[in-house]
Amino acid sequence: QVQLVESGGGLVQAGGSLRLSCAASGRTFSSYAMGWFRQAPGKERERVATISWSGAYIDYADSVKGRFTISRDNAKNTLYLLMNSLKPEDTAVYYCAASRAPGRAFTPLYWGQGTQVTVSS
Repeated sequence: QVQLVESGGGLVQAGGSLRLSCAASGRTFSSYAMGWFRQAPGKERERVATISWSGAYIDYADSVKGRFTISRDNAKNTLYLLMNSLKPEDTAVYYCAASRAPGRAFTPLYWGQGTQVTVSS
């Protein structure tokens, strides 16, 4: 069983930055590809970014390319999402997830509880 706990969400002005963290339980964090997803009110959950076990393979949604950076620290069992130049349309609940496969095959097996990000105009 893998437990994921997000933190770092909050209220920020447009153009500002936030860094989200996702702490994973256990000693097998490096065995999983990890990803960030988000869901805004009335919209479907959207894949934001994923990262492979070693960090060698990373992909981003077009809407966040150039603004968001996903990274991981396997020694700390922690996944990060640095969000710069935030826009009101980035407002959503952000979730981290773990998958046995990276990239196109990323299929969440475990989810965190989510953390709210609100970007004001």
